[in-house]
Amino acid sequence: MKDRPQDSARRIRPFRLAAAGLAALVVLSLGFALIPAQEPAPPEPPLSERARAAAFTEALNLRAVGMRLAAAGAADSGVLDGVVTLLTIQARALQAPTPATAAPSPAPSAAATSDPPDMAVLVRGLAASGAARVKDAEGADGGMARLLAGTGTAQLLAAGRLAAAAGVPAPQGTPAEPGGDASGAGSSSSPCVAAPSAASSGGATDGGASATIQQALAAVVAVEEQAIYGYEAALPRLAPTDAGPASEMLGRHEELAAEATERLRLACGAAPPQQPGYVLDGGFLAAPAAGLARLEAATVASYGDAVAVSQGQDRGWALSGLQAAAGRAVRWGADPGPVPGLALDIDQLPVLADSAGPGPSPGS
Repeated sequence: MKDRPQDSARRIRPFRLAAAGLAALVVLSLGFALIPAQEPAPPEPPLSERARAAAFTEALNLRAVGMRLAAAGAADSGVLDGVVTLLTIQARALQAPTPATAAPSPAPSAAATSDPPDMAVLVRGLAASGAARVKDAEGADGGMARLLAGTGTAQLLAAGRLAAAAGVPAPQGTPAEPGGDASGAGSSSSPCVAAPSAASSGGATDGGASATIQQALAAVVAVEEQAIYGYEAALPRLAPTDAGPASEMLGRHEELAAEATERLRLACGAAPPQQPGYVLDGGFLAAPAAGLARLEAATVASYGDAVAVSQGQDRGWALSGLQAAAGRAVRWGADPGPVPGLALDIDQLPVLADSAGPGPSPGS
C-alpha cells in the first residue's frame, strides 16, 4: 500500500509534460501568427526611370540655384532668367507622369547645397549635369534617351553661355564639339547581318527596328548632303570673320556624311541617291548666316531621331552628332530649343508640383 503514491506520480508526470508541451506549442503558434510576414523589397526601377529621376532632381536643384542668384542680382538678369526658364521647362518635361511611377530622388548636388552659391558654381553644375545626362542617354530606352540627350546638350550649351556672360571659366568641353575621330566612322559599327524573315523564323523579328535605324541614318545622310550644298553656296557670301569657321564646318559635314553613309551600309541599308542640287529659299543668299542656322537646326532634329532608334556604337555616334549640331546651330544664331533633337509642345507639359517651388512662366 505504501508504493501506490509513487505509482500515481509516475503516471501523472507524462501528462504534465504533454500539457506543458501543448501549451508551449500554442504560445509559439500564436506568436508566429501575430508577427506579420516581411514584405519583399520593391524591385529596383529600370535604368531609364532612374536616369529620368536623377535628371529631374538635378534640373530642380540647378533651377533653385539660378533663382537665388537672380534674386541676389549676381549677374545680368536676362542671362540668368533664360537659364532658369530652360531648367523649368526641362523639369516639366522630366517630371514623372504619376507619383507611383517615380523612382526615389537622388541626393542634392553640390551646386544645390552650396551656400551662398556663385556663378562659377552654377556653371560647373550645369556642365556636370549636362555630361551626366548625355552619359545616361547611352543606355536608356529610345524615347528617354532622346530626352536625356537633348536635356544634357542644352545644359552644356547653357553652361558655355553663362560662363561667357559672367566672365568665369567654362568647363572643358563646353559646349561639346567632337573632332574627326570622336565619332568612330565605321570600325565601331556592327557588320551587316540580314535578319531572318518572320515566315522562316516562325515569329516576329527585329526587322522593324532595323528598318527604323536604316531610315534614321538615311535621313542623316540626306540632311548632311543638303548642309554641304548650303555651306558651299554660303561661303563666298559670308563675312571674312565667318568664312573661316564655315569652311571648317563644311569639312566636318563632309566627314559626317561619309560616316553616316558607312554606318547605313553596315546596317544593311542603301544610301539615298545624291541630289544634283537643292532649292535654297530666296533669303538664303542675302543672309547666308541665317540660312546656315536653319540648315543646322534641321541636322539637330535628324540626329535626335538617330539617338532614339540606335544602340551601342551607333547611339554614341548619334549623341556626339547631336551635341555638335546643336553647337553649330547656336553659332549661326539658331535656338535649338530647351531639348535639342526633340520637338516639345511646352503648353502640353505638366506643371511642376508645388514642392518644386515657383518659377518663371514658359513664355518668360
